Amino acid sequence: MPNQRDEALDDSPTDLPCLDKLDSPTGSPPTASLSSLMELENCVSNLSLAHEIVVNRDFCFKPKSLPADSLEGRVTEIVHRAFWDSLREQLNSDPPNYNHAVILLQEVKTMLQSLLLPGHVRLRSQLDEVLDMDLIQQEVDHGALELHRLAGYVINTMASLCAPVRDPEIRALRDLRDPVELLREIFRVLGLMKTDMVNFTVQSLRPHLLQQAAQYERAKFQQILDKQPASLDNTTAWLQAAESEEVSAASARSESPRPDSRGPVSATAVLLRAYMRLLHWDPQDQKYPETVLMDRARLDTLGRRLEMLVLEASVLLLTKAQCGGTIFSLQGFVGKLRQSVTALLEGSHTREADLKGALLGLGETVLQQVNEALSGQGGAALPQGSQDLLRGQISDLWKHNNPVRTLIGERVQGFLQAMLEGGPAKRSPELPAALRLVSAELAELGTAFGQIVHFNRTVFGPFYAPILRRMLFPPGEAETGEDSR
Repeated sequence: MPNQRDEALDDSPTDLPCLDKLDSPTGSPPTASLSSLMELENCVSNLSLAHEIVVNRDFCFKPKSLPADSLEGRVTEIVHRAFWDSLREQLNSDPPNYNHAVILLQEVKTMLQSLLLPGHVRLRSQLDEVLDMDLIQQEVDHGALELHRLAGYVINTMASLCAPVRDPEIRALRDLRDPVELLREIFRVLGLMKTDMVNFTVQSLRPHLLQQAAQYERAKFQQILDKQPASLDNTTAWLQAAESEEVSAASARSESPRPDSRGPVSATAVLLRAYMRLLHWDPQDQKYPETVLMDRARLDTLGRRLEMLVLEASVLLLTKAQCGGTIFSLQGFVGKLRQSVTALLEGSHTREADLKGALLGLGETVLQQVNEALSGQGGAALPQGSQDLLRGQISDLWKHNNPVRTLIGERVQGFLQAMLEGGPAKRSPELPAALRLVSAELAELGTAFGQIVHFNRTVFGPFYAPILRRMLFPPGEAETGEDSR
């Protein structure tokens, strides 16, 4: 599941736990010192960055790009333009003033040195020789500075160090003749090259981080917990809500004659139910569990996709029930129908009014495609009564308690829970025919969800265990509780 993080090199990660809550009385000064808060923020930033590198294969840094119409963007543009205009005036004066140009050359040298690898011994020595700042200053004093010659060397060095994707920009540098534009573009391309080097380093370190990721994240979170003990409050509330749901479900099972009914709930069952609740999290609920906060964006995306699949499967099930299985066996019919369903429902489930309108239009589209398929086979269109019934059934899917939507949602929940619980010996529940039509997407979603859950349990299992023991077992029996991992 591609997920490219768009972040500047000097930006702090945004998906961070809320760690600014202070327990001091109203009106009293904060008890934490500035240095301890900065240390805490640095710890959280490192944890978030390491986690993103490990779980997101497509993770990369991108150069910071400010919107042109933003205040910060306009101010930045004005300041940069003033700087380069000032440099142009200095170079065009008689005699030319190279003071700022020398400072820029020093910065270019520093940036080039930061791109060198330990094996670039000869190139490093050559760089020190050509961009010898003492010698350049002497040339300035004697009016003998050849700025274009030095820029040419810099461009050649950049060409030998840059990734192939930067070759067009290097060629464009060679065509520039204005010294100010040349220096400006050199700095821009060097910035891109630094980003490329950072991303290369990240990808190189990723295999090593994978080996130590769980231990590293657990240790970092323990440091956060040591500095702010309240960092598990939301996690505790999350597990308590899941435990209440699991107790209710266990009570309902115990009243039924099913052979798999059990009495006391297990820590594993509570934890799995807690994870399942994350796929249906209320966006207005700010008390998101701290231990899963770094994966919230991914889980929210999976939750939206899950809701879409439930609606798609419900529409397919209703259509097949009214039209029969024959039409669904026609080549290309199901694929075309699914494309229409997906296109019309995309993004509509976030607001109830949008979903109502989308389902009304979808009912008409489904009937049109069904009648076209029947006509193509030489058959008659659906009876008017069947058309009205199907149209009404599809439009009623906006209700959360709709029987068909509820049934499909329960089957999907069971499918995902079986994937979380299981291994090769654990069979997924039997799926209805309409759900089998989206089984590939469900399997992909379940795999992505399972990877997040597995890694989270590996890292934070030791933090969940004592919370679950306190909830599920009396003090004298706490030692016999299950490990949440």
